[in-house]
Amino acid sequence: MSDDLDPQTLGLSLISHTNVGKTTLARTLLRADIGEVRDEAHVTREAEPYTMIESPAGDRLQLWDTPGFGDSVRLARRLAQAGNPLGWFMTEVWDRFRDRAFWSGQRAVRNVLEQADVVLYLVNAAETPEDVGYLDAELEVLDLAAKPVVVLLNQLGRPQTPAAETQELERWRRRTAEARCVRQVLALDAFARCWVQEDALLGAVAGVLPADRHAAFDRLRAAWRQRSSATWHASMAVLAQRLVRAALDREAIEDGGLGGRLRDVGALLGLRREGASTPRELAMQRLAARLAEDIRQCTDRLIDLHRLEGHATDVVLTRLAEHYAVQEPVNEGRAAVWGGAVAGALAGLKADVLSGGMTLGGGLLAGGLLGALGAAGLARGFNLLRGVETPTLGWAPEVLDEQVRSALLGYLAVAHYGRGRGPWAEEEGPAFWQDSVQAVVAERHEALQAMWVELQSLRQAGAGPQDAGELVARLQAWLVEVSRTLLWRLYPGAVLD
Repeated sequence: MSDDLDPQTLGLSLISHTNVGKTTLARTLLRADIGEVRDEAHVTREAEPYTMIESPAGDRLQLWDTPGFGDSVRLARRLAQAGNPLGWFMTEVWDRFRDRAFWSGQRAVRNVLEQADVVLYLVNAAETPEDVGYLDAELEVLDLAAKPVVVLLNQLGRPQTPAAETQELERWRRRTAEARCVRQVLALDAFARCWVQEDALLGAVAGVLPADRHAAFDRLRAAWRQRSSATWHASMAVLAQRLVRAALDREAIEDGGLGGRLRDVGALLGLRREGASTPRELAMQRLAARLAEDIRQCTDRLIDLHRLEGHATDVVLTRLAEHYAVQEPVNEGRAAVWGGAVAGALAGLKADVLSGGMTLGGGLLAGGLLGALGAAGLARGFNLLRGVETPTLGWAPEVLDEQVRSALLGYLAVAHYGRGRGPWAEEEGPAFWQDSVQAVVAERHEALQAMWVELQSLRQAGAGPQDAGELVARLQAWLVEVSRTLLWRLYPGAVLD
C-alpha cells in the first residue's frame, strides 16, 4: 500500500474570543448537540475532539471545540515578554489555579500547536470589524502559532443576498489582511448556514494544507460531498413523491339527494344555513385532510434526512408555519385553498410536536381542516372531474404550482437550519428566497405544466401513485435542476453534483 492510501487523522481547531459561538457552530457542523451552550463566558473549559467526517479508507477529520480566549491583550503581551513564546505555552501551568479565564486561552493555543492542521477562527460579525478590540491581539497570538487560519464570520443574522454577503466579507478581509496566518475569510453562520457553504469551507481548508495531507483530505472531502449530495437528492425525491400524490389525489362528491343539491345551490348563491356543509365541501375537507397529513409526513422525513431532532424539529416547524405557509396568498382564488390548508396543517403539526405527540396527529388534522375550510369560501382551487357515475374533485394545476414553490421554500428552511439561537430566528425567511424560488420555477414552468397535464390524465383514468413511477422520476429530476439553480444563485460558485 502506498503512503497516499494510508489513513490519516486531520485536525481543525475551532478558536474564538469567548462567547462568540464556537460550540454552537460545532453543533451545526457536526449535526449533533455536543458540548454545553450558555450565554456566558468560558462555558467550554477543555478542548474536546469530535469526528466531523470519516472516509471509507479510514481517514478522519476531527473538529476540536476549544476554550475561548479571554484576556487576549494580556496573553499577547505575556508572549511578547517570553524568550520562547511557543515553549511557554507548553510549560505554563500556574495560571490554571490563579486565573482560570487566562489559562483557558492558553489551553486553546496549546490545542492549536498540538492538534491543528488548520485553525478555524470564529468572529462575531454582528460587530463592525473596526470596533473589535480583541481582534489584533488574538491574530498576533495565532501568528505566533504559525498554523494556517480561516476566518469564519458568525452571527451574520438571517441569510443575506450574495451581494450583501460579499460586501461583508470584503470588510473583514481588509481588517485581517495584515495577519500572516489568515489565508481565507468565509461566511459560516452557526444559526443559518447551508450545507453548500460547508463545501466552501472544506475547499478553503484544502487550499492551505501541506502536500502530504492532500490525499487523505481529498478522500474526506469526497465522502462529505457524497453524503451531502445523497441528502439533497433524497430530499427532492421526498418532495417529488408528495407532489405526485397530490396531483393524483381525487375525492368523489357524494350524491346528497335533493337536499344536497339545494345546499350546493344555496352555497353558490351565498344563501346557506349556519354550520351546514354541502357534499362538495365535504369532499374538499377530505381532500384537504389527506394533503395535510402528507405534508406532515414529508416534513418529518426532510427533518430526519437532515439529522435534526428534538428542539431543532420545533424550530424548523415554527419557521415553516410562521414564515412560509402564511405568506402564500389567502384571498386570491385558487391559491387560497392551498394557503389555508398548508398554514393550518403546519400549525397543527407544530401543536402536535409541542405537545410531545400526545394529540396523535389531532392537532395536524384539526389545523389542516380549519385552514382549508377557512379558505374554502373562495374555493376555486379544485378541478371538478365528470366521472361516468360520480363527479370528483382534485387539486388544480395552479394549486399544484403553489405546492411546488412552498415545497422548495420549506426545503431551504430545513437545509439552512443551524443549531443556534437568538432573536434573529423570528425574522428568518428572507424575501429574496421567495423571489428566487418564483423566478427559478417560472423559468422551467413549461416542463412542469406538461407533467401536470400527464398526471391529470392519469388521475382521470383512476391511476394511483404506484402507476406514476416514471413521472415521479421526471419530477424529481426537475426538482433537482431547479434547486441546483436556486442554490447556485444563492451561493455563486458552489459545487453541486
